[in-house]
Amino acid sequence: MTRTSRVLAVTALAAAVTGLPMATASAAQGGLLRLAHLSPDTPAVDVYVDSVADPAAGQVFPGVDYGTVSAYQDVPPGTYAISMRAAGADPDSPPVLSTTVQVTADSARTVAGVGPFADLGLEVLQDDLTPPPAGSSRLRVIAAAAAADTLDVAVPGGPTLATDLAFADTTGYVDVPAGATSITVTPDDGQPTELPVQVAAGSVYSVLVLDAPGGGLTVQTALDAASPGVVPVGGVEAGAGGTAAPEGPSLPVVAVAVGGSLAVGAGLLATARAVPSRARAAGAPRVRGRHARRSRTR
Repeated sequence: MTRTSRVLAVTALAAAVTGLPMATASAAQGGLLRLAHLSPDTPAVDVYVDSVADPAAGQVFPGVDYGTVSAYQDVPPGTYAISMRAAGADPDSPPVLSTTVQVTADSARTVAGVGPFADLGLEVLQDDLTPPPAGSSRLRVIAAAAAADTLDVAVPGGPTLATDLAFADTTGYVDVPAGATSITVTPDDGQPTELPVQVAAGSVYSVLVLDAPGGGLTVQTALDAASPGVVPVGGVEAGAGGTAAPEGPSLPVVAVAVGGSLAVGAGLLATARAVPSRARAAGAPRVRGRHARRSRTR
């Protein structure tokens, strides 16, 4: 992982989701780019994504909260500058954080704000959207809960997803039997918690372990790619993250899992794009690269 100005969108991993039809578009020549806010004590931020080659094409997405993950944006290959400012800050003010990400054709990247606010950074994750084997799902785990310095994560009766996974780190993808209904999360205090999830055959997910609003841990699951080889693409509103109250705005999302209950299916995609089945920069079992440029301005 590495450290998060105008083309990303934010999904609300909220308690309910507005159903939208699934569509499949022709594969484009661009790459896929999305955002995640995974810093528990960092307030809402405005996120800017700017194309270095074409700054006029930039976008800003206001009020991004903890626990949100965007739908992918299909963007032309090139270098993108990504920056974060406090929600409502003057867009000309220095960013709290900034980094650059290189997007190549048929690549998929997630830029995540991670860690505690005092050591906030932007991580660039390489996403692998390759479909899993028949009858399986593919999962990776992102540790975004400050309540646990390290985590073990496993599917009961199935594979281990993470061992001693440090806060702000990410695993590689692991194939699991489709239809799994829970995962077991064991923090460093040794008290395991079984949290419900449900995963569909042929789909790829990022499992986010988050701080629960009332204490303890919760799980939210973002859909990276759905069977048969489509990924959610398009803009969504910001403003309701994993800790948002149920009355917060519901958004067109990739997938939603609050308290670990996952919703997947045709009603969850704003738009989708066919994705080649070839491997997309598969992650290593533990990813904690610090290769993105980091800038913090107080």
